[in-house]
Amino acid sequence: MIDLDLLRSGELSLHGRLVAASNGTFQGSVSLGGDSATVVYKPVQGERPLWDFPDGTLAQREYAAYVVSEALGWSVVPPTLLRDGPLGEGMVQLWIDEVERAPGETELVDIVPQGRVPKGWVGVLDALDGRHNPVTLVHAEVDPLRRMAVFDAIVNNADRKGGHVLDPGDGRVFGVDHGVTFNADDKLRTVLWGWAGEPVPDELLEDVRKLADQLAGKLGQELIELITAVELTATRERCATLLKTGMFPLPSDDWPAIPWPAF
Repeated sequence: MIDLDLLRSGELSLHGRLVAASNGTFQGSVSLGGDSATVVYKPVQGERPLWDFPDGTLAQREYAAYVVSEALGWSVVPPTLLRDGPLGEGMVQLWIDEVERAPGETELVDIVPQGRVPKGWVGVLDALDGRHNPVTLVHAEVDPLRRMAVFDAIVNNADRKGGHVLDPGDGRVFGVDHGVTFNADDKLRTVLWGWAGEPVPDELLEDVRKLADQLAGKLGQELIELITAVELTATRERCATLLKTGMFPLPSDDWPAIPWPAF
């Protein structure tokens, strides 16, 4: 994986704007001493105000998600940091190229015709597509997505779309776009509900237990510079709930369970 010094100190050049993103998001590159890497750059000044998150905090939340991912030892989030750039301070994250799949091959998160859930995938939601055909939202039953589902529960991810799940084709799976995380209120919205109410594997719970201990110490002190004290307390409480129940969370009755659009 990339050396963080390259992300931190490399010269940041912009290639273009990702117009589909709701906030100012740019693809660029960092270069340092002959090394270079493609990155995503999200300047704070390009963030749109949200009613339920403090203004100008999305970049910090993206970085906080990376910090928690690394503390867990799961590497769910690509290398990420906060730094200055051509449009001011923002989040810089390693760009992840996805594997090219054969035509008709099911993605890790995908839409399939109802009644045709592939072996090794689990159905999440039945619906009608834009042409009123019955379809099913599915995701693969693989360990990297199990970790991602637990991670999302910890950071209270309000926007785990299928397009935010990246598969580079080497066995790893990355999640991106973590700007709306760590809210003190329950806002979990995700396409990864396939294990809702089922036991969390013991090895993942052990990692959550270690994280809970870290949140009470140095890790918590680091996060308090990125999120509020109330949000840090809520994060610790979510860990405690996972450890107490030992179960993947169920959707809330007070908040839409799946982001829209789902991809």
